Amino acid sequence: MIINTGQRTDIPAFYSKWFMNRIREGFVMVRNPYFPQIVTKFKLDPKVVDVIGFCTKNPRPMLQYLDELKPFGQFWYVSITGFGKDLEPNVPPIDEVIESFKVISNKNGPNAMGWRYTPIIINDTYTVDHHIKTFQHIAEALNGYTSLAVFGFLDEYPKMKRLHPELEDASDKDKITLAIELQKIASRNGMQLRLCSKEKWLRDYGIDVDGCMRLEDYERSIGAKLVLKQKMQARKGYCACYLSNDIGAYNSCLHLCSYCYANGDKLEVAKNHQRHDDASPLLIGNIGPNDKIVEAKQESFIDPQMSLFL
Repeated sequence: MIINTGQRTDIPAFYSKWFMNRIREGFVMVRNPYFPQIVTKFKLDPKVVDVIGFCTKNPRPMLQYLDELKPFGQFWYVSITGFGKDLEPNVPPIDEVIESFKVISNKNGPNAMGWRYTPIIINDTYTVDHHIKTFQHIAEALNGYTSLAVFGFLDEYPKMKRLHPELEDASDKDKITLAIELQKIASRNGMQLRLCSKEKWLRDYGIDVDGCMRLEDYERSIGAKLVLKQKMQARKGYCACYLSNDIGAYNSCLHLCSYCYANGDKLEVAKNHQRHDDASPLLIGNIGPNDKIVEAKQESFIDPQMSLFL
């Protein structure tokens, strides 16, 4: 099976010690965000966890644990966008994240790495030209450290629009210009460019719009064929990505990015962070007397007859 750490929060950036405690104890518990009294227990055992997916804006706190994580297959999606503190108040500078990216790539190989440049927000500060220059700077720095680059535009979630009404989607004209230019830059730097947002019509301009997180990415990262019994999708008819079992919690990411879909207001995030306990099996809070713990059904997806097929 596949475990993910980054669809609800940024575990590598803010909860790496907790995560490694879970790895050492061999299990993690995850509270259902919609039915909070239901808690799922997952084994963290490389015999049943084929890949751990990391999605992060700051992998540096996890670098010290890379050797300890070696028994697990890994795929890392690192977001590097270059926004300022106005949009990403607590994200490290571009070049610092690039150096962390390179460390992980050197440890695990470029097939275990993907770079995300998303969401693209266009305003008087972050112009089309700014994005082209920033994308080029990052792509050139990551040349040889990954073969996958993902870009996307703003998804105007109701929560985000309520908290940050000043953020607006880009025009179709700007989207076309950027898609064409970023495709050229990615190609020059040995990267496949994919879209991660709703503009499937960019297919007409040669853009790969068939999902940014695919089963083939996990397979390439571990050099094995994965056979799934069921595919989960984020939004049917919208997202083609393969969803894995996420162990994070909403409203707990301290990056506090203005465009974030996973956070509510800052006070709620701060309150949840105060409830975090590195020794707890849950990311936020602890198990209560009324919680119902359900053991996850887990098995390896690896096809032994086709392992190391890449």
